[in-house]
Amino acid sequence: MGDPARIVIIGGGYVGATTARQLRKRLSADEAQLTVIDPRSYMTYQPFLAEAAAGSVEPRHVVVPLREVLPGCKVMSAEATGVDTTSKSVTLRVADGHVEQIGYDILVVAPGSVSRTLPIPGLAEHGIGFKTLEEAVYLRNHVLSRLDLAASTVDRELRRKLLTFLFVGGGYAGIEAMAELEDMTRHALKDYAIDRSELRWVLVEAADRIMPEVSSSLATYTLGLLTKRGFEVHLGTTLKSCEDCHVVLGDDTEFDADTIVWTAGVKPSPMLADTDLPLNPKGRVCCATTLEVDGAPGVFSAGDAAAVPDVTSKEPGAVCAPSAQHASRQAVVLAKNIVATLRGGPLEGYRHSYAGSVASLGLYQGVAQIYGVKLRGWPAWALHRAYHLMTMPTAHRKTRIAADWLISLPFRRQVVATGEQHHPREQFVRASRG
Repeated sequence: MGDPARIVIIGGGYVGATTARQLRKRLSADEAQLTVIDPRSYMTYQPFLAEAAAGSVEPRHVVVPLREVLPGCKVMSAEATGVDTTSKSVTLRVADGHVEQIGYDILVVAPGSVSRTLPIPGLAEHGIGFKTLEEAVYLRNHVLSRLDLAASTVDRELRRKLLTFLFVGGGYAGIEAMAELEDMTRHALKDYAIDRSELRWVLVEAADRIMPEVSSSLATYTLGLLTKRGFEVHLGTTLKSCEDCHVVLGDDTEFDADTIVWTAGVKPSPMLADTDLPLNPKGRVCCATTLEVDGAPGVFSAGDAAAVPDVTSKEPGAVCAPSAQHASRQAVVLAKNIVATLRGGPLEGYRHSYAGSVASLGLYQGVAQIYGVKLRGWPAWALHRAYHLMTMPTAHRKTRIAADWLISLPFRRQVVATGEQHHPREQFVRASRG
């Protein structure tokens, strides 16, 4: 028997971690040496980010340490900065900016996606994304700290600015984050000298509807529910600028907001531009249904970064949408095909029809559309929790999340802001400087 195949996986997200776990189960150490590369040492289960931000789930419980779930794999906390398919090598940036290169026999390119931003004046300075656990924790602390500051000032204009929260993007991520945080804030007001009518929650969406993932009837229901809860919704318009936290919308609405959250879509990881892999016009890796990268033998891709043909669509040239649902299912097919490649077996094509979507809109509120069946209110909220608890990796994490939910039934949510954790050395530096 020859040397084990060198399988390198770029990305420790859902695709990378699931593929590595599947391969470790199917391949012995003599057959393959697995290396997973990601700047973070953990996988984030993004469907629970909104609940982590709202305090329904402990943030540490929505991440899965890669070294814990990938025994027998080499995990490198590094950033992949390039791929050369001719020399079959990956360029890495590790500690202190040190650059290294490692070779591969089989390569999986699954770096995921990042927030898709626009050159809007003030957005880079004042906007907050909602793609990572760090952003979710920061947003929670930021929102709660606005209540602390608003309750402590006598300046009416400042108070109005502090209590205005703007969300840009009406997809699932934006709606869930906004609804969960509003629900958390409303419950927190019991401890503040702030009336609920002073809170201003504004949603801006460029399309003429929200939540394109579900039917128009469920989207209309969700819009009505948000409006009833006091949300101010601007459809068919965009954010023009937010310099100095002064917001100007495309419909000429103007106001000050001290919280500006950007959830207006995602784009493939920019590292793909520094590779010789074929990319489609949107920057995703061009793949076959077998998840093999076009024109690159031994290279596979899946997830948000991959343009995988959607064979269930009637639209010519359609590719699978960048969603957790596709990523989780593609990872299983990807692992099977890598094993088949090593053992000389036939490869399987990826085919998956859209099962549906579930979304939480705060405690006991939600919408769901599963295989054409539409649910709303408490049943949809319960289904959202049950589905994502089932798909959360490891029994360890499932148990901790379930325990978080059970504890929250008799007790209130924790609504304390711990913003100092974002600048932990500030007090020490001040003390050191006298």
